[in-house]
Amino acid sequence: MQDFPLAVYMFPFAFLLIFAGVPISLSLIVTAVVFALPFFGELAGLQLLRFVGSVASNYALAAVPLFIFMGAVLEQSGMGRRVFEAMKLWLGRLPGGLALATMGMCTLFAAGTGVVGAVEVMVGLLAIPPMVKANYARSLISGTICAGGSLGTMIPPSIVVVIYASVGAIPVGALLGAVLIPGLVMVMLFFAWIVIYAVIWPSAAPKVPADEIRMPLGQKLAFSAKAFVPPVILVTTVIGSILSGAAAVTEAAAVGAAGAVLLNIFYRDFTWSGLWRATVKTVLISAMILLIVTGGTMFTSVFRLQGGAQLVTSVINALQPSPLGLLLLFMAIVFVLGALLDWVSVVLICIPLFTPFLKPAGIDPLWFAVLIIIMIQTSYLTPPMAPAIFYLRGIAPKDFRTEEMYRGVLPFIICQLITAVVVFLWPWTATWLPSLTQ
Repeated sequence: MQDFPLAVYMFPFAFLLIFAGVPISLSLIVTAVVFALPFFGELAGLQLLRFVGSVASNYALAAVPLFIFMGAVLEQSGMGRRVFEAMKLWLGRLPGGLALATMGMCTLFAAGTGVVGAVEVMVGLLAIPPMVKANYARSLISGTICAGGSLGTMIPPSIVVVIYASVGAIPVGALLGAVLIPGLVMVMLFFAWIVIYAVIWPSAAPKVPADEIRMPLGQKLAFSAKAFVPPVILVTTVIGSILSGAAAVTEAAAVGAAGAVLLNIFYRDFTWSGLWRATVKTVLISAMILLIVTGGTMFTSVFRLQGGAQLVTSVINALQPSPLGLLLLFMAIVFVLGALLDWVSVVLICIPLFTPFLKPAGIDPLWFAVLIIIMIQTSYLTPPMAPAIFYLRGIAPKDFRTEEMYRGVLPFIICQLITAVVVFLWPWTATWLPSLTQ
């Protein structure tokens, strides 16, 4: 027993706390404190406080609450309803039109919030009732809402990307650019599956009746312009300023937050009570995420101090995997942990341990980051844990069965895995756009 470093016992101890019902952030913090005591003794508290300070002083992480505020303000507005109605006008007569409109709205709001759960809940509340009324299959409704909500992981400005870049020492703008093309590939695959499903089972995904969306072309264009143009300008400004290097991610997030408030004023949706609710929600979500970031940072740091890095190195050296084997091993670890932990913890625990092995194996860190983010998003949908199902369970009608939800997400999981294969076979899909800004 003496030959094993204490780091060996940190994961079992943390999982024991998590399965006992202790919040993940506190489980990681408690584990870090317990295993720091043998190393630091009575100075453990002071040493761990340094890790808290490193999180608090991280400039890039200041973008997190700003992006959350941007999404919360947009959520308080009536923009979602207008975007959904406009999507329905143009896509409603296609096979699976309401599901396509829902996925389109998810894509736009993923670019407006960057927060996975927020997109799923907001879009679900808007889209589930009309799809149920149109007699859509419960499985298709569930899969569309869960998969569309998961796009907040891939579509910039993703909070996952911001935190990964901070932990993995990758420029935030480069990583946001790297996920953009794979994210769009994934959206196209999602759209394709919905159409295929609706063509094969038309009664389970009927078209919108023509009389429900009949509108003179001029009026249709005017309504669509009012619904689409302002939010698209906002999203393009935020993402474009980051990718072009015109603004740092925190500066762009501040512009996005201010722009969201101006959009509310433009749409005449602004109220002081709505602004207050958005502010409170921002504080709550930011506190939750940043507390997990703090716990993850403390856990990983103590894990390394207790011999964790040497342990991982020893295991890798014993296995002697090829670069491909190493890549697949790391992706499998992230996928499994993603089913047990939230994405913040997975990034903070795994990436500092994986990064030292990438360059010696000839693996591009940017390309690797995109593959890992796809795995994180896929684990978000994958049964039996599937955090996306838990979000959906909270907003879906009571007659939605869990097995229908699981069945609905499976085709979209396949689409995500196809996206990973595309990025794996054609690395330029991840590296080309960032190379333009270097």
